[in-house]
Amino acid sequence: MKKISLFILVAFFTLQSQAQELKWHTNIKEAIEVSTATKKPLLLFFTGSDWCGWCIRLQKEVLKTPEFATWAKENVVLVELDYPRKQYQTAEIKKQNAELEQAFGIQGYPTVHFAKAITNKNGQTNFEGLGSTGYVAGGPSAWLAVANDFLKKKKA
Repeated sequence: MKKISLFILVAFFTLQSQAQELKWHTNIKEAIEVSTATKKPLLLFFTGSDWCGWCIRLQKEVLKTPEFATWAKENVVLVELDYPRKQYQTAEIKKQNAELEQAFGIQGYPTVHFAKAITNKNGQTNFEGLGSTGYVAGGPSAWLAVANDFLKKKKA
């Protein structure tokens, strides 16, 4: 019985650590470079991490799960665009996030946009929107079904 309990405990912590190993970019330029190199679309997570209840719930129920971690590593480049009320952010990150919030027309949190970054000859980046969502009830499988529909459109 102790061996089974130990095995379950080890398996649980292994799965939890996988979810925590995800790289969430906060610098959009770096994320675009990775997206271009890997040919994966961007997942832009607009959040109020320290005040938005639905954002916190989306994190807990989906974005910090092993299912999401496995899916994300294979399918997208993760970008967190945070609008905290209490946590410190550099002026550069605040400016970047404000510009992206305006560019994507964000009106509420959480909002998740899937986009492909296209850099033109002048070095300017435009985004081709693939779809957007927010909190989806039903845990990782329900949320990932919505996300996969957007990614299928990219391939079509």
